Amino acid sequence: MRVRFAPSPTGALHIGGARTALYNWLLARHSGGTMVLRIEDTDRERSTPENVAQIRDALEWLELDWDEGPHSQAALGERHREWIARLVANGHAYEHEGAVRLRVPAGGTTTVHDVIRGEIVFEHAAIDDFVIARSDGSPLYNFAVAVDDRDMGITHVVRGEDHLSNTPRQLMVIKALGAEPPVYAHLPLLHGPDGKKLSKRHGAASVQELREQGYLPEAVRNYLALLGWGADASTTFFTTEELVERFSLERVSRSPAVFDEQKLRWMNGRYMRELPLEELTRRLEQRLGRGGLRAAAEISQEKMQTLAEFEPLAGFLVERRPFDEQAWSKVMKDGAHERLARARGALEAVEPFDSAGVEIALRGLVDELGVKPNKLFQPVRVAISGSTISPGIFESVALLGRDETLERIDAALEHA
Repeated sequence: MRVRFAPSPTGALHIGGARTALYNWLLARHSGGTMVLRIEDTDRERSTPENVAQIRDALEWLELDWDEGPHSQAALGERHREWIARLVANGHAYEHEGAVRLRVPAGGTTTVHDVIRGEIVFEHAAIDDFVIARSDGSPLYNFAVAVDDRDMGITHVVRGEDHLSNTPRQLMVIKALGAEPPVYAHLPLLHGPDGKKLSKRHGAASVQELREQGYLPEAVRNYLALLGWGADASTTFFTTEELVERFSLERVSRSPAVFDEQKLRWMNGRYMRELPLEELTRRLEQRLGRGGLRAAAEISQEKMQTLAEFEPLAGFLVERRPFDEQAWSKVMKDGAHERLARARGALEAVEPFDSAGVEIALRGLVDELGVKPNKLFQPVRVAISGSTISPGIFESVALLGRDETLERIDAALEHA
């Protein structure tokens, strides 16, 4: 099996393209075949080196490696021109107003045998002789793709449903070339939760955006695999090895798949919680460009759904932050200042200063004051973090240490 992922480098790699790349990669790895990366860069204005780099970067982040390429379609122009001349010479194509057109049979049909959709029949009467080369000799998309698939020995073409209408023309070119057609499989389109075609209004639209938002590549792979495919009716979580072992085109649905970022976030949270602490720490430190985050990562892990949530949740453990005035005004009322002062005194006396000791002191003070726990814990939380959001209050106080905690509480008492 030889498959290809052939994106046009006109911007970031979109989620639909990433799923196409993943399905091709899974097929190649499942079969022991070859994954070819071909950059369809014949649109020279939009196909910039920066856009090619974005595609490579996205695939590398998703850990979807390729075996051959990346091949530049534009660099294959000489080969395309050779085939154009050959087809004109043997009568399969002809020049017309400077361009070159492929002859479409006057009657009959072309049938696309699609693994996912079955047989789709196209009437030749509805297809005019189509242009395969412009007057300057440059090939058009449907011709170049067919030649490249033939020359690269591609056995299976797995791509989005939006390419289905191109397929009869490509089959005609392949037949004119005297080649055997590949197996085709056209994947269902991606929709948002509202049933409309996936776009930026549904949230992240590209792989780069998912990475910036703190998703894990293994979670993204798992979720993308389920957008149109399932090994069975109930299994949701798959390791990459399990995906490779179980993936098949025969279980890909014809119906549009729904990309729901909330479900991806939920799935990512599960992956986050299951990461070994050392690995979570490594990824956070790499993302933030700083070390020393192990302890903060440990007490934050259960509350995070993405890597991006670490900074707003636990960044105060690394550096002191200004008070969120809205949170401050919400919490620091109805005697909160006095309760915070009492908490300072209780914490100053804790020995040893660990999470268990902090918990005993603060819960004891709650009982002594006769208030609900949050009436004491939230003022302490705002004092040490600047906001009402943090990992566990006892663990956070212990991690900051006695001196830093008391300094922050003093600053809060003065701020009030």
